Amino acid sequence: MKVSDNCLELIRKSESFKAYPYRCPAGIPTIGYGSTRYPDGRAVRLSDPPITKEQANDLLFATLGEYENAVTRYVTVPVNQNQFDALVDFAYNAGAQNLRKSTLLKHLNKGDATRAAKEFGKWIYGGGKVLKGLVKRREAERELFERMA
Repeated sequence: MKVSDNCLELIRKSESFKAYPYRCPAGIPTIGYGSTRYPDGRAVRLSDPPITKEQANDLLFATLGEYENAVTRYVTVPVNQNQFDALVDFAYNAGAQNLRKSTLLKHLNKGDATRAAKEFGKWIYGGGKVLKGLVKRREAERELFERMA
């Protein structure tokens, strides 16, 4: 399965475009639409040159496959497109390994999508603090996850 425009819209809205490298709330150098590394695996550095929106989109598409593959690998039950999109967005933001170890995934793989959906709201911390942006993002992911395809 591949992400739909719903996932891309959620990522772009949640991350917003930043041409210059910056530190995200967790302190990680980031650029474009929330990218922390380049397609060749190099980590983003604060001294890197700015990028264009087109380059940011290319970077997003170059790294999305990793998260699509992770969701495909870790989810052992059938999911609809909206659930897949919400999970890819979650993995893109929180990390594929955090998805793999999450209670969200455990509930989903036991066939309890209702309990899984409630778990999105627990992932709202960055740098040890509740972040308003993560609260909004997790709510958007949960709403997308619960939406019928």
